[in-house]
Amino acid sequence: QVTLVESGGGLVQPGGSLRLSCAASGRVFTIYALGWYRQAPGKQRERVALITRDDTTSYADSVEGRFIISKDSTESTMSVFLQMNSLTPEDTAVYYCNAVVMGSNFWGQGTQVTVFS
Repeated sequence: QVTLVESGGGLVQPGGSLRLSCAASGRVFTIYALGWYRQAPGKQRERVALITRDDTTSYADSVEGRFIISKDSTESTMSVFLQMNSLTPEDTAVYYCNAVVMGSNFWGQGTQVTVFS
């Protein structure tokens, strides 16, 4: 079992930046990869960024060059971060942290990001 808790969402103007954090606890040694997803009203949930245990990263085309995913690990905890720069109204969504474990996925509760003029 893995528990994920996100933080760091909020309101920001276009062009601004936010940093999301997600703290994983529980059986973190079983986590293969951590990712950030987002879901805007009326749209499907989409993957924004992914980082594997060996620090391989991938990004959605819409955020490439603007968002940076990173992680930090200890023996019993793992955290994943999403630095979001040059935000636009199209980035407005609920952002979810995801942990990939062999045969399963775990999700955080989500954090709202709103980009407004």
